[in-house]
Amino acid sequence: MTGRHEIRTVPTRMRGFGYIGLLILVAMMGVALAGAGEVWHTAQQREKEQELLFAGAQFRRAIAQYYANTPGKARRYPLQLEELLKDPRHPGVRRYLRKIYLDPMTGKAEWGLVTGPGGEIYGVYSRSQDAPLKQAGFRLADKDFEGRTKYSEWVFIPALR
Repeated sequence: MTGRHEIRTVPTRMRGFGYIGLLILVAMMGVALAGAGEVWHTAQQREKEQELLFAGAQFRRAIAQYYANTPGKARRYPLQLEELLKDPRHPGVRRYLRKIYLDPMTGKAEWGLVTGPGGEIYGVYSRSQDAPLKQAGFRLADKDFEGRTKYSEWVFIPALR
């Protein structure tokens, strides 16, 4: 061969296939990322549900202890959640909770309160109206949550005698 360069051209019918292949690849990556995002979101919601069950159990236990440790014979429930942090009825420091937990479903320290006629707090619940993923397999104390359609229906009230 002398110094001539041979130029090869792509036939007209082959042009554009690389671009189409790239578009298909991008679309497949988008579908895969959307699926991964859905899995991540579900895992996050399940984790928040576990946090809600933990915090609710802590409130349930604290309210029961507050009620049981009432000085004198007339038992009483707390009038504010802050009374669970430091019981004002006792001269020394008596704590039933270390902190007011955030509602993991709303991200706020604002809980729905189950109150009695005198304003005493019998229990707490999340204010979230979202539908729970967990529908069964609850612990005995939480069996009433089975089949509930909103987190706000998961009410944490102590079973007192």
